[in-house]
Amino acid sequence: MQIIQKSLFPQSNAYLKGYVREADSDSQHFKFPAVIIVPGGSFTHISDQQAESFALSFAAQGYQSFYLRYSFDNEKRPLMPNPLIELGQSVDYLKQHAVDLNIDPNQIIVCGFSIGGFVVSSFNNQYDDPEFINRFHPQNDLTPKAVILSYPVIDLNLGFPKDPEQILDWEANPKLTAAENGVTRTNVPTFIWHTADDPFVPAVNSLKYAEALAANQIDYELHVFHHGRHGMAMANQLTAWNNESNDPHVAEWFKLAIEWLNQL
Repeated sequence: MQIIQKSLFPQSNAYLKGYVREADSDSQHFKFPAVIIVPGGSFTHISDQQAESFALSFAAQGYQSFYLRYSFDNEKRPLMPNPLIELGQSVDYLKQHAVDLNIDPNQIIVCGFSIGGFVVSSFNNQYDDPEFINRFHPQNDLTPKAVILSYPVIDLNLGFPKDPEQILDWEANPKLTAAENGVTRTNVPTFIWHTADDPFVPAVNSLKYAEALAANQIDYELHVFHHGRHGMAMANQLTAWNNESNDPHVAEWFKLAIEWLNQL
């Protein structure tokens, strides 16, 4: 497996890191699906170790796997739309280099965790918006095949962040602070999971987005597990940061997501 890292902009710390299987005699004519993971971290950091675990878990399921280290809030003010543009640039990069990376450009999945879910849900709303596209002029159609949202922040006014001033630092446009309000008929199929008693990012975030998808007749699947801390990641021994984060019941989310993707 080849590890690659691509800087996205000359004056940015953002980069895309990938775990890519190279073509051999058995797979040279087969194009793999791809996933771009947008980790959480409250817009202050990401855990490279956790992001790598996500990527390798998808790689084990046959995906060319990447994660995005996006711009943080101490690097750009206001922060948005910088991470959103960096995600768009990442999708465009994979489509530009689909042959070299052995990727099917029509099978690119975007997966967001926690605050990364705000970036991904916003991208799901805006990937075909001319105003968004004109910010960086991608060479390709940015349509993803599907979106996965894991305990996502959807609406910055629904419990996270706690400080109203933080919202202004992250998104200066009040019309864009609630991703559920931006869903349209062009959103792509979306898998969402959350825990009902998440103490950090309330599950109502996921419920609101699912409701908006349903209202616009978008294919979606929603799983709300009855109990679990925020940031459970894979919810198994690979990513557990305490005993409660290793929960076989919640860990079923990944199997369910892969089954859903296979059906798509």
